[in-house]
Amino acid sequence: MPPCPKRLTRTLAGIACLSALALAGCTPSTAGYTEVSARHDAALPQDMPPMNRFGPERTDPPSRSNAEIARDFLDLSFMMESGRPIERLSRFEGPITVAVAAGAPATLGADLDRLIARLRAEAGLDIRRVGAGDGPAGITIETLPRDRMQRVVPQAACFVVPRVSSWGEFRRARSGGTLDWTTLQTRERVAVFIPSDVAPQEIRDCLHEEVSQALGPLNDLYRLPDSVFNDDNFNAVLTGFDMLILRAYYDETLRSGMTRAEVAAALPEILSRLNPRGNRSAGGRISPTPRAWIEAIETALGPGSSDRARIAAAQNAVTIARNAGWTDGRLAFSHFALGRLTLSSDVETSVAAFQRAAGIYDRIAPNGIQTAHVDMQLAAFALSSGRADEALRLTNAAMPAATRAQNAALLSTLLMIRAEALEDVGRASEARAVRLDSLAWGRYGFGASAAVGARLTEVAALSPGG
Repeated sequence: MPPCPKRLTRTLAGIACLSALALAGCTPSTAGYTEVSARHDAALPQDMPPMNRFGPERTDPPSRSNAEIARDFLDLSFMMESGRPIERLSRFEGPITVAVAAGAPATLGADLDRLIARLRAEAGLDIRRVGAGDGPAGITIETLPRDRMQRVVPQAACFVVPRVSSWGEFRRARSGGTLDWTTLQTRERVAVFIPSDVAPQEIRDCLHEEVSQALGPLNDLYRLPDSVFNDDNFNAVLTGFDMLILRAYYDETLRSGMTRAEVAAALPEILSRLNPRGNRSAGGRISPTPRAWIEAIETALGPGSSDRARIAAAQNAVTIARNAGWTDGRLAFSHFALGRLTLSSDVETSVAAFQRAAGIYDRIAPNGIQTAHVDMQLAAFALSSGRADEALRLTNAAMPAATRAQNAALLSTLLMIRAEALEDVGRASEARAVRLDSLAWGRYGFGASAAVGARLTEVAALSPGG
């Protein structure tokens, strides 16, 4: 199976990206791969279809009350992911400029322009793109090969650092305290580093994740179902909640240097003005996320542990979540992780875990991207079990959310599963059309033709008809 695309989360210590698609656990033997690779319908066409791109984003406003959003804002803005407190708010003061260093992949420019347009329209930011030769920009985006990045920061997929504008500056500053976000008074120069040799979707995801951090909050919260500020990585493009957070972050009532108490005092008026639909009673109290649960999730889904240790860590995460009385996305994510890790060793446990996760996600984020990921896993299992009609139902249910979330890798895989299921029920001409569409999305989601072909072969191997 191709490796999971990863984005390093904001403190250079993230977990494996969960928008990747773990199908290996449902895959038959190596002989199945040999047979499938010879099937004409499972092979890449000589002329690949053009890359599909998504249209304008359609974001929904946050559904939580302003009191809950204020709590989220404070926890996002005054804490690092490591748990270190941030004493004072820091942000750019005045117009914000963004530059891209020479050598960036062709798709980055268009995706960055769309992001900047959204930040202007939805977050109300005074932000614009400038040429790399127009002097130091507030935010500089530099791309370089993944291997070169990881020789310096081994876990890095993409990341952001303050007070520098280039890779060379970053390397020279690593030994001192220059890159410490907690010492900032005002943001003046920030650098975003993104791999140049990954799929267009991963580049876009890095832009959204790291530019949003360069501008605003430095923390992630596992409890947020509708945000990129969440290490579960289900949401990859900025949501309506995220845009509200950034709009509030740059409200004229706030300024760099304010303390948590000062910001807390100002937030009710800010959010009431920016989000009048949120002026209602708050929900129940949210308990903090203990380090023990975070470490269990990182062990379960990160590199460097045996399969047995990862499954044990996922089971521990479920136990911690249940003992804490959680009923939110943290419990659902614990079940999701357990389902992912037991696919190849204990199908009954895996399916049960996915179904428990789906039940929670259906309640807290109806028809959302989280449920779409679960449905993809269950559709793959249904296909491998000879239940093509069930695979068709699940993929049909998941595709709208994958499209809304602009996740081309997920959408491509759903279409590949759907094509195999259509083949299995005798709808060959429809299967060919769906498979061709999956390749067009795969070019954006997976990148190189070899990566698209590997995923196509992997999905085809699930079908008993292969």
